[in-house]
Amino acid sequence: MPRLWLDYCQFLMDQGRVTHTRRTFDRALRALPITQHSRIWPLYLRFLRLHPLPETAVRGYRRFLKLSPESAEEYIEYLKSSDRLDEAAQRLATVVNDERFVSKAGKSNYQLWHELCDLISQNPDKVQSLNVDAIIRGGLTRFTDQLGKLWCSLADYYIRSGHFEKARDVYEEAIRTVMTVRDFTQVFDSYAQFEESMIAAKMETASELGREEEDDVDLELRLARFEQLISRRPLLLNSVLLRQNPHHVHEWHKRVALHQGRPREIINTYTEAVQTVDPFKATGKPHTLWVAFAKFYEDNGQLDDARVILEKATKVNFKQVDDLASVWCQCGELELRHENYDEALRLLRKATALPARRAEYFDGSEPVQNRVYKSLKVWSMLADLEESLGTFQSTKAVYDRILDLRIATPQIVINYAMFLEEHKYFEESFKAYERGISLFKWPNVSDIWSTYLTKFIARYGGRKLERARDLFEQALDGCPPKYAKTLYLLYAQLEEEWGLARHAMAVYERATRAVEPAQQYDMFNIYIKRAAEIYGVTHTRSIYQKAIEVLSDEHAREMCLRFADMECKLGEIDRARAIYSFCSQICDPRTTGAFWQTWKDFEVRHGNEDTIKEMLRIRRSVQATYNTQVNFMASQMLKVSGSATGTVSDLAPGQSGMDDMKLLEQRAEQLAAEAERDQPPRAQNKILFVRSDTSREELAELAQQVNPEEIQLGEDEDEDEMDLEPNEVRLEQQSVPAAVFGSLKED
Repeated sequence: MPRLWLDYCQFLMDQGRVTHTRRTFDRALRALPITQHSRIWPLYLRFLRLHPLPETAVRGYRRFLKLSPESAEEYIEYLKSSDRLDEAAQRLATVVNDERFVSKAGKSNYQLWHELCDLISQNPDKVQSLNVDAIIRGGLTRFTDQLGKLWCSLADYYIRSGHFEKARDVYEEAIRTVMTVRDFTQVFDSYAQFEESMIAAKMETASELGREEEDDVDLELRLARFEQLISRRPLLLNSVLLRQNPHHVHEWHKRVALHQGRPREIINTYTEAVQTVDPFKATGKPHTLWVAFAKFYEDNGQLDDARVILEKATKVNFKQVDDLASVWCQCGELELRHENYDEALRLLRKATALPARRAEYFDGSEPVQNRVYKSLKVWSMLADLEESLGTFQSTKAVYDRILDLRIATPQIVINYAMFLEEHKYFEESFKAYERGISLFKWPNVSDIWSTYLTKFIARYGGRKLERARDLFEQALDGCPPKYAKTLYLLYAQLEEEWGLARHAMAVYERATRAVEPAQQYDMFNIYIKRAAEIYGVTHTRSIYQKAIEVLSDEHAREMCLRFADMECKLGEIDRARAIYSFCSQICDPRTTGAFWQTWKDFEVRHGNEDTIKEMLRIRRSVQATYNTQVNFMASQMLKVSGSATGTVSDLAPGQSGMDDMKLLEQRAEQLAAEAERDQPPRAQNKILFVRSDTSREELAELAQQVNPEEIQLGEDEDEDEMDLEPNEVRLEQQSVPAAVFGSLKED
């Protein structure tokens, strides 16, 4: 019955009889079956912790761990509290090495390991039975993501043990082996703090005991060591980054910059870099290391060494052809800087020579040395050198070779043609243009065509007109609308200056159809201007009509205004009025007030009361048309709402389930109702010819304005007739003869 034993043991604990209580607990454990020991041990352990008897408690805990080994953490905490750290470290090491151990406190194996490191590193004088160095170094291999903390723990152990030189060796080893910037920062900061504390302790000791010569020397040594450590930090950090990725080209360049002013270290760094970096794994451009290495020798006057470095670089199997091409170009530039022009030409000719085994430029299975002969960078430099230093024939051969290899760019073609033109080989230059045109398609061929046609016209003018026309037709065949405008304008200029005017007009007419919609308006303006200058203003009527049909509403509206203004200047008032009437169908009075004001001014100058009434009637009908057009209403409402990306359903939030057309119909009904409600009551003096808001007084005011075409009538008219209303007719009264009435007269 464990309950009796528990009550009895509690009773003895309250009496404070330690030995008797301990023996009673032992009797209880012997009397009860092992399945009930878990009831006794909590009270027993509380009794052991209650009295300062560490040896007794330790023996009791050891017996308890045989029953419950998972409670080792509780025993370790007790050992720490009783300052028995050596056994605590042993127990903790056992727990860490046991892979099956599961912490009751939820600690991971790394947390337990970290506790062990802290325990043994901070108490080196009390933990004697463990090999601290081996334990922590074992942790370095297990927990590679926490190297900084473990290295600091190992160094801290030697510092607390008084082995300062050993601690310094540990720090040096750590900063040479860590792989991450975080670990390096932890170790370096701890190292710097250690050196600083050593200097402070030395200075404090010297101030207390008095300075001696040996102390001064030692202090100077420590200060120099600390300064050297601080100055080495950028280089050490660079070493960490290179350990992460030894093929990082930029970091190697930074390392060379850190050795500025120390030639031997720079040479060693470059040598190590070019030997370490694998071109196929490199981050950055590996050829820059070779070029910079050679440049270093060149800057120090060792040209032969620089040439040797670059020659070795040309044999390196780079990943990209462009890297090897850059090396060859640097070889040429090195010779040019020292005025060895023939050697520079020889090197570049060697680079562009056909290899024993030809390969395609992008064939990755072949080494770059077999593909560099197709590098445009090397060929371009060779062409420039040949132009400057070689003969005409050698330069021409280089350009021809570039075109044969089909590696030319439009700029290379233009340069070749310009070179031939400078040497008065005009037909040869035109052939070069033709070869370039055959190599490229639109839009890459655009610059070649523009230059070719311009040069051809400048050379021959109208002497070879048919050939020029054929060239233009060939250029325009398949030309995208984006590039057509320039060619058509050039073609039309040719026809105007050297050809026929009707041909020029035909070219302009074709241009208005071939260019992009955004350029059509400008093209029509040019067409109209040239037609007016060549054939006269009247010839532009058909062009205006075509433009109004083709252009968008905004540009068509502007064309109509210009067309009507032209007709007005020509005295064709009816034509102008018809144009205004046609244009009004695309002019909403609410958004295009300028058009309606222009038409009103026109009618005031050239019209009469009937034409003004007709204009107002058309305006009302157009406005009513726009009020009932669903698409226009939707666009207007979206425009007002300021939502460029909205939909029709945005007009009625909360009713997304309704049909969009139904929403627009409801909105149209609301607008119509608002318009009818806002209309003022009709006065009696309104003219009812058509439904209008224009009063008789407004029309009379309009009619009184100056009309240049008004017919001046004489003043000898009957004055009475001037007083009549417009709709009244004067009737004369005469007496009716009596015979007319007959017998009715008597009645």
